[in-house]
Amino acid sequence: MTGRTSNPHLALWVVATGLSHGEIARRVAAGAMRQGHRQIAPDATRVRRWMDGERPRPPVPALLAEVVSEAVGEPLTPGDLGLTATGPALDTIQLPLLTEAAAEALAGWTQMDRFMNRRDTLKLAVGTPLILAAERMLGGKARALNNGRKGFDADTVIALEEVTAFFAQADASKGGGLYRSAIVAQLAEVARRIQDGIPPSLRARVFAATADLAALAGWVSHDSSRYATAQRYWSYGTYAAGEAEQRDRGVEIVTRMSHQMIYLGRPKDALGLLGVAAAKAKLPAVKALVASQTGRVHAALGDERQAEVHLAAADELLADGLGEEVPEWVAYFDAAEHAGARAVAARDLTGLGRPSGSASSHFQQALRLRKPGFERVRVMDCIGLAAALFDEGEPERGAAAAHQALDDAARVDSTLVASRLNTLLDAARPYNTAAVEDVRSRARDLAAARPTTIAA
Repeated sequence: MTGRTSNPHLALWVVATGLSHGEIARRVAAGAMRQGHRQIAPDATRVRRWMDGERPRPPVPALLAEVVSEAVGEPLTPGDLGLTATGPALDTIQLPLLTEAAAEALAGWTQMDRFMNRRDTLKLAVGTPLILAAERMLGGKARALNNGRKGFDADTVIALEEVTAFFAQADASKGGGLYRSAIVAQLAEVARRIQDGIPPSLRARVFAATADLAALAGWVSHDSSRYATAQRYWSYGTYAAGEAEQRDRGVEIVTRMSHQMIYLGRPKDALGLLGVAAAKAKLPAVKALVASQTGRVHAALGDERQAEVHLAAADELLADGLGEEVPEWVAYFDAAEHAGARAVAARDLTGLGRPSGSASSHFQQALRLRKPGFERVRVMDCIGLAAALFDEGEPERGAAAAHQALDDAARVDSTLVASRLNTLLDAARPYNTAAVEDVRSRARDLAAARPTTIAA
């Protein structure tokens, strides 16, 4: 294991090659010669300087990536080696498939998140780079260089599991705004400890708990309108799930990434992510989740037939039962959650002029089935029900449902709830009664308190 350097990504991959600095320099020079760059002739000292943070000019980063890729047997980019202008921790959701380097990237993300307090520091990944990153993360396997064992012991892992469960319950109940900083700080500490080493006997549990924590950090960041930050945490969660040999856990996290793409008005990107997820899902509960989410996306795209195909597939999986052992991390997906997806799909199709049943009836079903402890999503269902009733020409029932929903929404700290309020305002627009105007006034006040620009 190398000491701390200003380019730890390159330093760690150099160690992974098993080559001396002089041999790496020789191979870079030979590659340069083959391409006609006779002036490029680095030595061992120059390689050391690159590891210390000196940035070589093109084409050296590409040559160096080629040399390291060949030596470790894995395709790497200059970004993976920390040789891009902004570095891998700043400008990509790709993680180097090396345990310590991946944790170093995570530590960088949490540091920016905690201390820079800017939402535009990281770049949101969309389109093909996003889909390919998800596919790579669900199929990759990292190697570890650090044989140290001082980062975790059994008691530490139990504490990590318990605090993550507490945060997850608090988020589902009250929204994650109040807890986000604490969750990110906990994730930063986990990243530090992973770099210090994990005993082999605890490796699976450490990465399983880390996947849960990173998934939660991503969700509360998304719920706080920090979309690019959420992607970074979700990408590490997917990576950690693979290290824990929980591929389906990684698939579930990718569905969260797809949910974000729907929310941001990019349903085709969501569909691409779900295609990757569907190919990897094995557990019935995860297959049902992917099918339900895919149906919702097709509805957003106006494809009623494909929406029903996938929603019906989820119906069948739920009817058949999801198996005796449904992991805790996907236990939230049940008949109530699927009814909520059907409600939103019906709402979207109706808005596109393709009626496919009553959205309000699906919202009512979701509310009947919701279990205790999921207050945020229950509030979102209540607001969705009120909006659906307005859309269906029932302003009196809509106003009554809205007032109850707004009472509950005031107690939840969530921009996802605020976005549903915007949907409610749109649905109430055609009506001018005193009761509806009261709804509009209250909804505007709540939405302004937690501003968001995109409805979901």
